[in-house]
Amino acid sequence: MTDPISDMLTRIRNANRALLPQVAVPHSKLKESIAVVLKREGYVADYTVDGAPFKTIKIKLKYSGRKPIIEGLRRVSRPGLRRYAGATEVPRVLGGLGTTIMSTSEGIMTAVQARKKNVGGEMLCIVW
Repeated sequence: MTDPISDMLTRIRNANRALLPQVAVPHSKLKESIAVVLKREGYVADYTVDGAPFKTIKIKLKYSGRKPIIEGLRRVSRPGLRRYAGATEVPRVLGGLGTTIMSTSEGIMTAVQARKKNVGGEMLCIVW
């Protein structure tokens, strides 16, 4: 697998479209950090890390009736074309209604948090 983050986002997107209650993705520290941000921002209900030899992250999805909370999920920076933004160039998603998840020198955080801490970094994905 060349892009594990893209695989995680695709699994979440597919599970949302199928109205599944949860989705399992292979574990890594970066994916777990993304799950933490998604939970903190209210896009997913909860996540747990399970498994002894091969860990998996089980993400419980949120729905409003039969409509998923996550309307869109897109990978911005990819292995073939990395996208970086400075502290002053951090973009807004849908005029502030969406969230950009960034990898900064201070960890994985949203673009709003990066702007407040005055740090830039790699734009991993956008969620709306």
